[in-house]
Amino acid sequence: MKKFIVALFVLALCASAVAQSQVRGYTKKNGKHVAPHYRSHRDHTKRNNYTTKGNVNPYTGKKGPKKIN
Repeated sequence: MKKFIVALFVLALCASAVAQSQVRGYTKKNGKHVAPHYRSHRDHTKRNNYTTKGNVNPYTGKKGPKKIN
């Protein structure tokens, strides 16, 4: 039973890692630097993005302010 619980925990960690991607830092044309950050994968829906109202960014703890159109 203990092995099953550990396997379930590892599976949950892997599933959450799949839903995000890391963005490298870059410099815009106007000279402004954008720091490296994480974002949710594109999946053609706004309901599960970190910035959507009702969701929380797990890295910053900020609540999403944007309403779903």
